[in-house]
Amino acid sequence: MPRRPRIHLDGVPLHIVQRGHNRSACFFTDQDRQSYLNWLHEALQREHCQLHAYVLMTNHVHLLITPQQAASVSRVIISVGRRYVQAINRAYGRTGTLWDSRYKSSLVQTQRYLLLCQRYIELNPVRAGLVSDPGDYPWSSYRANALGQANGLLTAHAEYLALATDEETRRLHYRGLFGSEMDAEPITDLRLALQQNQPIGDSRFYAEIEAMTGQRRELKKRGRPRQRDTAAIEALVDGEAQQRLPL
Repeated sequence: MPRRPRIHLDGVPLHIVQRGHNRSACFFTDQDRQSYLNWLHEALQREHCQLHAYVLMTNHVHLLITPQQAASVSRVIISVGRRYVQAINRAYGRTGTLWDSRYKSSLVQTQRYLLLCQRYIELNPVRAGLVSDPGDYPWSSYRANALGQANGLLTAHAEYLALATDEETRRLHYRGLFGSEMDAEPITDLRLALQQNQPIGDSRFYAEIEAMTGQRRELKKRGRPRQRDTAAIEALVDGEAQQRLPL
């Protein structure tokens, strides 16, 4: 069965995961992780892509990116991947590939899913049992988004900015979204969307993508986020922001 082609669109957020080959480790030291982030920063600037959230796990990477031009996403991933693999192979006397051959990606509907996706990404170390609090993990965007730590990699998305008008209150509200565990349903939906290279959103979002691309895209098993996971976000975002298109 042929693989489903990925869809990238100008200005639409994209959740990306890239795994180590056969799920093997791709990061071995903190220096490895810092090198990856340095090259990622260079590629994002060169290709005019905005990064909203990320996490570097031992054997995979999650990124939440909005590209100015859709074609630039693949160039970012290929550029960083090649430079990083070459450096790792030299440093550790190894040969061959480090990453799986294809990264997974999922277009993200902003209003309903963008902050859920950020939360999912930044909670990866907690779900993996590496830390009990996301702020204790240094290789994610949580410390910047929730605690105000300077991070030149990141550009805040409009949905994040809409949580409050001032930075301190915004970070307070953002931390409040992490006060409880995510329900299983949105986690399953986000993972399924990545596995299928499908968008994550509601019927209106799928219809808009179909109108733009001519392709029918929808999860085989589609579920909406539980109300308790979205209610806090929707209560914080002001009415004007709620009227924006779901892309």
